[in-house]
Amino acid sequence: MTQANFSDDTQTITEVVTVDLVSDKPGVITTITTSETPASQFEDIKDQILTILSELPAYLSNFFTEYQKPLVTIGLILAGGVSIKVMLGVLEALNDVPLVAPFFELIGMGYTGWFVYRYMLKASTRQELLTEIDSFKEQVIGQNS
Repeated sequence: MTQANFSDDTQTITEVVTVDLVSDKPGVITTITTSETPASQFEDIKDQILTILSELPAYLSNFFTEYQKPLVTIGLILAGGVSIKVMLGVLEALNDVPLVAPFFELIGMGYTGWFVYRYMLKASTRQELLTEIDSFKEQVIGQNS
């Protein structure tokens, strides 16, 4: 049995080599088996984990840079969903307060009446409303459609 130690600046490798000789022919090697010690296996695993952890910030930075727009879109969709849930919860809580629900209905009916009076009764005001809607679409989309 021979034991070999190899070392360099970064790691030490300990390896156990077993050599069997043929008894009828002196000097002929039949099998060579090597086995690593458990300590060296542990060191290899530790080095791999440390390498992965040290490269993780660069990997995440590259991933975010490459997929920035889809990640921002997904984040905005999730934030919108959460804000809608919160708004519905607040409205539900306000609905349980006495006289608040009828007050909101009264405000809604009043605004609807004002909107019909302001924009729907005359052809000129309907045209004004269409112009405002087209202007808003142009601002949002960025082009005339």
